[in-house]
Amino acid sequence: MKIITFTAIKGGVGKTTLTLNYGDWLAKQGNKVLLIDLDHQCNLTTVFEKTRRNNTIAEAFKDDEEAQEVLIDKVAPNLDLVAGFIDLDVLGSRLENNSNKEMMLFMWFKNNLNKLQLNQYDYILIDTHPDFGTITKNAIAVSDYLLSPITPSEHGYNAKFDLETRLDKFRKSLFDYRTGETYVDAKLFFIGNMIKHNTSMSRDLLNHIANDETVATIIPERELFNKATARHASIFELTQQDDSIYKQNKKFVEQANQLFQELADKIK
Repeated sequence: MKIITFTAIKGGVGKTTLTLNYGDWLAKQGNKVLLIDLDHQCNLTTVFEKTRRNNTIAEAFKDDEEAQEVLIDKVAPNLDLVAGFIDLDVLGSRLENNSNKEMMLFMWFKNNLNKLQLNQYDYILIDTHPDFGTITKNAIAVSDYLLSPITPSEHGYNAKFDLETRLDKFRKSLFDYRTGETYVDAKLFFIGNMIKHNTSMSRDLLNHIANDETVATIIPERELFNKATARHASIFELTQQDDSIYKQNKKFVEQANQLFQELADKIK
């Protein structure tokens, strides 16, 4: 089981879209995948179902006596979902005085490993809000890998250093006092995302990240991603459902398969 968190300090970089599409791609390769929506905007959740207030991932951040059971919904073949909660940011702010505030998701995983059969999943993908707050730190602490999209924009490349700096500080702050070893041992990789054809900002970003071993893959901007999300599907699911869309985008779908394979190879 690999736990992978998609994280970014800056919004609008395609984090949820990547979580959805990579998760569905993994599932279509025969892997058992669980998606967890830790963004209170609940965009990943609403791809599959309406938002609700009960039995969501929020229960992992409540005291045992008031917590309900977290429900895992089957949303597609090999693909399951733990729904997000629209007031998760409010719940996160209430944890500030909790001494274990950054380890609550870690403890939830430990306590529910057998009960919810979490070991059945080959991959658990976590989508987070674009910040470095308490809830996001919980996801980082429990993860094996972190994937962070960076995009061609004025501050796109700087976001890479911002995240690396914050992550290094977090690693130093959350450690086992007995051994001195950090609890935050996730490997961080970046994804060049929304790369446009022949624009100066895209060229600049590609030049900056050339030969950077922390960059796992480069994904071009395509309207197909927006079209698929509007249809509540990944690009792979949409092109399976609609033969005309597949024919129009066959070359890119084949490219996307190769790019996600690159990503999977990077995080073996």
